[in-house]
Amino acid sequence: MANECELLSTCIFFNDKMGHLPITASLMKEQYCRGDFEACARYQVYRALGRSAVPGDLLPNASDRCDRILERH
Repeated sequence: MANECELLSTCIFFNDKMGHLPITASLMKEQYCRGDFEACARYQVYRALGRSAVPGDLLPNASDRCDRILERH
């Protein structure tokens, strides 16, 4: 699929942190991972700073926190 995030299968947020909220995870995956993944805060930090800079608890829709992370670097 052309609009699927390259990190979907290895994203620790969805694979480790969202197990207790499967419906929410599914909705977020459709919006970000299989849709507009470039709007995902996790993806933006990954692209700019690398995988090790992505906080494990960074929500895909946390654009304000993403901006702060990117500004610090």
